[in-house]
Amino acid sequence: MSFPANFTWGAASSAYQIEGAWNTDGRGPSIWDTYCHAVPTEGGPGFNPVRQNVYQGHTGDTACDHYNRYKEDVAIMKSIGLKAYRFSIAWTRIFPEGAGALNTKGLDFYDRLVNELLASGITPFATLFHWDYPEALFRKGGWLNRESVKWFADYTQAVADRLGDRVTNWMTLNEPQVFLQFGHADAHNAPGLRLPTRELLVACHHALMSHGTGVQVLRARCKGPQSIGFAPVCVTRYPATDSTHDQQAAIEAMGSITERNLWNNTWYADAIVRGHYPQDGLQIFGADAPKPLPGDMELISQKIDFIGVNIYEGTPVRRGENGKPAVVERHPTHPTTAFRWPVEPKSLHWGPRYTAERYKLPVYITENGMSGIDWVSMDGKVHDPQRIDFTRRYLLELREAIRAGSDIRGYFHWSILDNFEWSQGYKERFGLVHVDYATQKRTPKDSAAWYQKVIASNGKHLDTDPFV
Repeated sequence: MSFPANFTWGAASSAYQIEGAWNTDGRGPSIWDTYCHAVPTEGGPGFNPVRQNVYQGHTGDTACDHYNRYKEDVAIMKSIGLKAYRFSIAWTRIFPEGAGALNTKGLDFYDRLVNELLASGITPFATLFHWDYPEALFRKGGWLNRESVKWFADYTQAVADRLGDRVTNWMTLNEPQVFLQFGHADAHNAPGLRLPTRELLVACHHALMSHGTGVQVLRARCKGPQSIGFAPVCVTRYPATDSTHDQQAAIEAMGSITERNLWNNTWYADAIVRGHYPQDGLQIFGADAPKPLPGDMELISQKIDFIGVNIYEGTPVRRGENGKPAVVERHPTHPTTAFRWPVEPKSLHWGPRYTAERYKLPVYITENGMSGIDWVSMDGKVHDPQRIDFTRRYLLELREAIRAGSDIRGYFHWSILDNFEWSQGYKERFGLVHVDYATQKRTPKDSAAWYQKVIASNGKHLDTDPFV
């Protein structure tokens, strides 16, 4: 069985993870530059002088050097047969200080990239914010400052004015759960904060308002019809059995907030699509919940055209004895990726299915993939059978969700290249293409050749055993 005739097959990346050229052509520092470059200071007992924010002190200074090698990378995308490429724009390439003086050289780079993609028959899907917040604006309060909404609008306008005649597919924010919860509450990512819940929710409210103003600006400044959405994590639960009770429990769990943190679906999507924060979240957060000013929720809930979902794993649930969804513990030997994330193909069925049914909007899989232990073999190739098997299992489940009636428009594999995996540095390899960071040599993996066949057959190749 093939996928719908107009299904979009793509791959994805983000600016800080692949571009490098961190201080080239006027680019200013982002919070990730600061976070990566932070040097531990001497302390008291127990001080560890080699402790760093990022694994082994890695930085995105060079990364995949995509800034200088984008033509080679687009040629590889074309050879794979990608129909679309999702990338992000580095805010500090456009405004080195986050606001104020515009840097035309930064816009020139994305101009060249978009033109190269279009000349190769690849549709660009641009993300405005993929975590690399300008350091200068962070020092003015960052997402805690209500002015961040205007800063984001001005940035979006500059990008829309330059690229909006050719880019027609946009995402505003990537994974607010991660850049807010992990970066501003858990200190696992940049900027490394541990904000109290009240302030965390203020930062979230301003980020969602920025999404809204970004949608407004794109609609007003881009030329021609636009398709606009955002790309949250889909915190996925799937039924432990095929029973109706467990299926309903999984859907209920994905649509609920049960803990006082931002690791959920509805705090963002309900606000954006339905125009209000969910009642169970307001009850849990209580007095810490934000107090929207008149017009705030109307701004947040600007009409969008699709929801992107980033899904790598899921959690099995059943209907508990108390009638509520209950997590089913995995067996200790449950398969995992190199990152030790559980392999859960059913997540790519139930996550997008829940999203499409709840919000009545088209869905794109904006990220899905796995970290593998990949290296160049003696034959000069990179053999990654686990990635092929992983992706095949997940895509077969996605096909079942489409067959069940879910409006799913496309799939973007994460990622096109091995790259800088945030606080894990270069330890994790997610790419369809291997990158030797010492030489910057690109080697398409076996999975890239397999994915090319999947794309060329519009998914029919999934029915062919790749290992026979």
